[in-house]
Amino acid sequence: MTKPPVGANRSGRKLGQKVKKGKLKASSRRWIERHINDPYVQRAQLEGYRARAAFKLLEIDEKHKILSGARRIIDLGAAPGSWSQIAAKVTNSTDTDPRVAAIDFLEVDPLPGVRILQMDFLDPEAPGKLMEAIGGTPDLVISDMAAPTTGHRQTDHLRTMHLCEVAAYFAVDVLAKGGHFLAKTFQGGTERELLNMLKQNFRQVIHVKPASSRAESVEMFLLAKDFKGRQQAGSETETEDEAAK
Repeated sequence: MTKPPVGANRSGRKLGQKVKKGKLKASSRRWIERHINDPYVQRAQLEGYRARAAFKLLEIDEKHKILSGARRIIDLGAAPGSWSQIAAKVTNSTDTDPRVAAIDFLEVDPLPGVRILQMDFLDPEAPGKLMEAIGGTPDLVISDMAAPTTGHRQTDHLRTMHLCEVAAYFAVDVLAKGGHFLAKTFQGGTERELLNMLKQNFRQVIHVKPASSRAESVEMFLLAKDFKGRQQAGSETETEDEAAK
């Protein structure tokens, strides 16, 4: 069971540490203080995960069981690799029998059992290379992709939502029947058209915000469960016709 950290954390590091002013800007100093005093950061270091984001996936899985039975997993926006660490463990992936493929335009240090591609997921060749790397049909596509920030909130929002949409269409193209899709999104930001597409292809579509996602963050996760399988041509039109009756 995934439990939130309490107290001073099992790492033994005290919370509430301050960073000396020095030459740091006030905003930078506040970020560092928040980071080193974050119990999830400390717990990630203690348990060997590369980032606190590991607990977001673990907490979502604790409630929704998306990792259970997964045999192959694709991780989009993988850096620094904490979700891939979990994926490799649950799939029993090894270097000789890789069952996890990960991609990021940033460099990701090697992980046992994970085929890592350093390239932009928006590159037209990326989907094919991911499927080649995983060597089979994935049961789960997970995406923690977020666009590099520009400083303009609305622009950053739109760019990250575009990544979520591209990831969703990729998942529908490659998932095995009964598979799941999980992607980062923002509160109130999921487009109706994208939600409708997912609802047509999955049996359940919900938004979730795990406890390890910082309260002040606008991030949420879009979870689509139990993929119905490839839809036949014309099925969308039939659905629209039925709805109009």
